[in-house]
Amino acid sequence: MGLFNIFNRNRQNGHSDTMEIEDAVPDIPETTFIEKEAPEMEHSEEKAIVPINGGIQLLYEFLDRNFESKGYNDALINPDITHLEQNVIALKNDLERSIRKVKTFYEDFIRQINFHIASRSRSGMIDTVEELTVKKEIAESHIQQVKDIEEQAKLNEGVGHGIIISYTRGFRNGLAAISSHIILNRNF
Repeated sequence: MGLFNIFNRNRQNGHSDTMEIEDAVPDIPETTFIEKEAPEMEHSEEKAIVPINGGIQLLYEFLDRNFESKGYNDALINPDITHLEQNVIALKNDLERSIRKVKTFYEDFIRQINFHIASRSRSGMIDTVEELTVKKEIAESHIQQVKDIEEQAKLNEGVGHGIIISYTRGFRNGLAAISSHIILNRNF
């Protein structure tokens, strides 16, 4: 009842309760509680089939990692040569798995783009077909690069083999650091 008496008292003094309520409400921007959707981009066939994830960048990200420091740290944890051999095999398996993911991605992408090329050709969309053909050629060149990396890795050559060399170098440096630490701390 006390709450209603306040409003009645203000009304008797010539104040409108709506004015007072409006004055009492803080100015809170609408964006604080309401999430606005991003403006919709134009929908086009080309944007729907552009490779986003899983392309050749995935493979290059794997190849660009610092395997030398990983090898060094692994040697400090377990300085056994069988540990080195097992980790080299694991790295080769990781590389092979990454290659398979990327190849599968591009094979699926090329199948999808072939569909779009065929359907847009039937519709007489010459410019769109030409753009899609260029995208397909780019995907085919990427998949060829991936296949080249795969073949070179099987022959222990190229960038795929570079990760093994890097890891092995780091592992050997770790072994050397252990030996150096042990020898330097010995009193003769």
